[in-house]
Amino acid sequence: MSQSNSGTNQNSASKRNASDKARQATAKATAPASRAADKAAEKSDDAKSAATNAAERTAATGTAVVHGAAERVQAGRQAVIATSEQAVALAKTTWTAIAHRKVLAAGVGAGLSALGATSYLAGRRAGRRTHGPLTRLTGGRI
Repeated sequence: MSQSNSGTNQNSASKRNASDKARQATAKATAPASRAADKAAEKSDDAKSAATNAAERTAATGTAVVHGAAERVQAGRQAVIATSEQAVALAKTTWTAIAHRKVLAAGVGAGLSALGATSYLAGRRAGRRTHGPLTRLTGGRI
C-alpha cells in the first residue's frame, strides 16, 4: 500500500524549478493585494496621526477651557470672601454699638450739652461791650 518509489530518478533541479515557479506565481497573484494592504496601512497611519493631532488639539482646548473656568471660580470665591469680610466687619461694628448703647447715648448727650453751653456762652460774649486792658484788669472799676 505504500507508494512505489519509482521516481527516484527524477531530477531535484526540476523540483526546485517547479517550486520557484509556484512562488513566482503566488507572488504575482498576491502582489496587488499586498500593495493594497501597504496603502491601507499607510492610510491608517495617516489617519492615526491625524486623529492623534486632533485629540491633542482638543485636549489642549479642553485644558484651556477648564483652566479659564477654574480662574473664574477662584475670582468669584475671592469676591465672596471679600464681601463676607465686609459684612462681618459691619456686623461687628453694629453689635459693638448696640452693646455699648448706654455709653454711646451718654456720650452723645454730653456732646450736645457741651455744644449748647458753648454756643450760649459765645452768644453772651458777643453781646457784651468790649473793655480795655485796664478795665478788664480791675474788673470794671476804672
